[in-house]
Amino acid sequence: MPSLNVSFSEEEMEGVRAAAAAEGKSLKSYLHDLGVREMQRKQFVAGAATWADRLRPEFDAAFPDEVPPSQQGNRTAAA
Repeated sequence: MPSLNVSFSEEEMEGVRAAAAAEGKSLKSYLHDLGVREMQRKQFVAGAATWADRLRPEFDAAFPDEVPPSQQGNRTAAA
């Protein structure tokens, strides 16, 4: 299984140890889970942005007063 050596300053390592202890995890588990959580967060944000972009025209039509002024010209051009 691939592994990774990561260098931290003493101050950074102190913070990482404290964060791992606060979650009741070993340093290894904490750092592994941190990377996995970031990957999942990026996937969620990308999905949410896609969903929002798909529904934006319907939302703009239902709530025309909520369309930002900078995008009002774009809305009429697309309609």
